[in-house]
Amino acid sequence: MTHVFYRNSRSTPPKAIRGDGAYIYDDTGKQYLDGSGGAAVSCLGHSDPDVIAAVQTQVASLDFAHTGFFTSEPAEALAERLIAHAPEGLDKVYFVSGGSEAVETALKMARQYCVEIGEPQRTRFISRRQSYHGNTLGALAVGGNVWRKAQFAPLLAETSHIAPCYAYRGQEEDESLEAYGQRVADELETELLRVGPETVIAFIAEPVVGATLGAVPAVPGYFKRIREICDRHGVLLILDEVMCGMGRTGTLFACEQDGVAPDILTIAKGLGAGYQPIGATLCSARIHAAFAQGSGFFQHGHTYIGHPVACAAGHAVVTKLTEGGMVARAAQMGEKLDIALRDAFGNHPHIGDIRGRGMFRGLELVEDRTSKAPFDPARGINKRVKAAAFEAGLICYPMGGTVDGQRGDHVLLAPPFILTEDQIGELIEKLGIAFDAALA
Repeated sequence: MTHVFYRNSRSTPPKAIRGDGAYIYDDTGKQYLDGSGGAAVSCLGHSDPDVIAAVQTQVASLDFAHTGFFTSEPAEALAERLIAHAPEGLDKVYFVSGGSEAVETALKMARQYCVEIGEPQRTRFISRRQSYHGNTLGALAVGGNVWRKAQFAPLLAETSHIAPCYAYRGQEEDESLEAYGQRVADELETELLRVGPETVIAFIAEPVVGATLGAVPAVPGYFKRIREICDRHGVLLILDEVMCGMGRTGTLFACEQDGVAPDILTIAKGLGAGYQPIGATLCSARIHAAFAQGSGFFQHGHTYIGHPVACAAGHAVVTKLTEGGMVARAAQMGEKLDIALRDAFGNHPHIGDIRGRGMFRGLELVEDRTSKAPFDPARGINKRVKAAAFEAGLICYPMGGTVDGQRGDHVLLAPPFILTEDQIGELIEKLGIAFDAALA
């Protein structure tokens, strides 16, 4: 009998006992290759001695100091390191305990910024359909995934949603990638003019869409057009890199590859690599100055923001990602993973698209490759793939509702950056076993 409230109240998960490198072991001794890093969290694997030492050293000297009274050396050091590598213009870091908190912080920061500069009429956000930004009420409201929001809809603030940049399903036959990107980006301006640009606080988007679309990157030029539109109308640009950031796509910040810098950026997951719960919201000097020269106070906060042990872990992780060369390794091994996926599944009758960047890859499953018709949701293909992969000893991240929140299936892969070529082979083999079992 357990007193733990599990995610699924009708099943009992196996008990994880230890992690070692790219593997997790349960209490029966069974080994699982962590092909999704949990939920794109474990970028350094499960037993990194440097991060473990940083946590142990910090907790022995200072376990906790509330930010209502103190700052701490780990927080100061991590903020300095992040800003040294951040996109141009980002200057301040607000630490939190995870991705949903980081997005919630970004939304409230953006709203209060509008109040501080004398534009309180800005009350709306715009995001994209088939996006996911977290599970707190504000983050859920700006997300664009139907089934995640349905039962909570009466509690959510109204948000406008435009089309995602999803070339596999949105690009027309006679349309270049660049032309497609400009067309869907221009939907933002259309929506701004519809609701009144003076009422909009910010546009929020994932540079590479994770959970809801399966590692879909924007096409070339898309985010540059988005940035132009935001600037034209005085709308902030918030980029959500909770899942795709911190080296996951082959650069420390995913938006580096799109050539844009946001006004506010959120990170988490890979920031702590699973060793401590930590996230952060980065903002521009301009936004911080509005607070400093206005009320002087951000009406927000959580008990564990800026936690010294979490920041110490984050500092060790970011050091390994940058000076330790693990971001470069993610880019290198990501290319090898992509080649292996295409060699194994590029001609699979039910794999319609293979996509992504770095160690962030997705495969979209379809009933028919030619028409791109998705499977009947009643078949639960994504659930069957997840179960079959887990049985084979592979942790991956399949999801449903890829096309419109109800139809469509994909598998998201986000393995640790330490993955070896042999382990890529193991991942491919076990994923193949899962596909065969699920699609039989």
